[in-house]
Amino acid sequence: MKPLSRSNFLLGAVSGLAVVANTDTIFSQALAQTALPGLPGGSDRVLVVINFQGGNDGLNTVVPYGLPDYYRYRPSLGVPQNDVLRIDDTVGLNPVLAPFKKMYDAGNVAIVQGVGYPDPDHSHFRSTEIWQTAQPKGYESTGWLGRYLDEAALPKTNLFNAVAISNVVPEMLLSRTTDVPAIDALRSYGLASDKSAANKEAFHEFVRDTTVPFRSPFLAQVAEIEDHAQRGAQELPKLVAGYQTQATYPATALGRSLALAAQIVGSKLGTRVLYVAHGSFDTHVTQKQTQERLLTDFANSIAAFYADLAAHGNDKRVLTMTFSEFGRRVPENASRGTDHGEAAPVFLIGGGVKGGMYGTHPDLGRLNMGNLAFTTDFRNVYATVLERWLGRPSTPIVGAGYPMLPSLIA
Repeated sequence: MKPLSRSNFLLGAVSGLAVVANTDTIFSQALAQTALPGLPGGSDRVLVVINFQGGNDGLNTVVPYGLPDYYRYRPSLGVPQNDVLRIDDTVGLNPVLAPFKKMYDAGNVAIVQGVGYPDPDHSHFRSTEIWQTAQPKGYESTGWLGRYLDEAALPKTNLFNAVAISNVVPEMLLSRTTDVPAIDALRSYGLASDKSAANKEAFHEFVRDTTVPFRSPFLAQVAEIEDHAQRGAQELPKLVAGYQTQATYPATALGRSLALAAQIVGSKLGTRVLYVAHGSFDTHVTQKQTQERLLTDFANSIAAFYADLAAHGNDKRVLTMTFSEFGRRVPENASRGTDHGEAAPVFLIGGGVKGGMYGTHPDLGRLNMGNLAFTTDFRNVYATVLERWLGRPSTPIVGAGYPMLPSLIA
């Protein structure tokens, strides 16, 4: 019987404690660079991933207001030209993203257009799995950032090498050797067993008892993971207690999540990856109200996050990447919404990016059965983040043949 891997074991708890390259893109000629394990400040860098759950509509986020086909396909949902926060003569941002546009104008936002993958799947579950494992053609038991955690050989004594600020550990952080805590809210972070004094004491006795016959090959590993989870629940509130927030966050789930992310970053716990969820963006009906509310929340929360980071001198240490499992179909539907689509933009945010527009906006005149045809493979984005930001070779993690996007990260 083979050993149990972390990727196949999740420990339930209160508040979620749980323990084909596109060679025709403009990036295909970019020279593959060597891995950069010695990046200046690389050991102090943090990646924050924000998941726009449910499939965010990219066309009403980065709006192609200069393309007449956009308004032909979206007679009621199209963002009026005069309202668009213009970037150039073709595209701009949704007007509710004004705080985010200020960050773009300051050079702290890179927008990668038309991101997707070959033969896309329109199922939320399968497409989310593809994005999180970086494996479109098969099934993988670890996530792409879980494999990074394994490859990076981070200190085993650190209980917070990665943290999911959510009620479950996302698939992208499942690894073979690294336990990742999921923390929905700091005040209620802890093991379910600890809510009962009797259960808590029974667990402590179990961990201390060296005479327990470990006949199961999994029992010792389960005990280790539980021990890590319990110690983490005890230590984290103390480790972040001295942090003073220097920004006003929205009183929303995303605002609270990013406030906690700033605490973890500022407390210098050695955390390399943080995961945050936002949504749902599954806007089949009356899209305008739902998407604008979520984008407003995102713009205000991310602006507060980077203001807070900057006040502590951490804004250049933190790269934030957004993703969504797919975009939406180009034509609006009869319910003034949009259905499951394909390609969408990815945002890279922070003091370490070279801001601007990257890639080619999908051609509205050449649709793939009503969907945008992707122009940038998401694995090119992942390879860039891995090699240029986290300082690890990308091939063992996302596969060969995905050159980095040139000039995206400083």
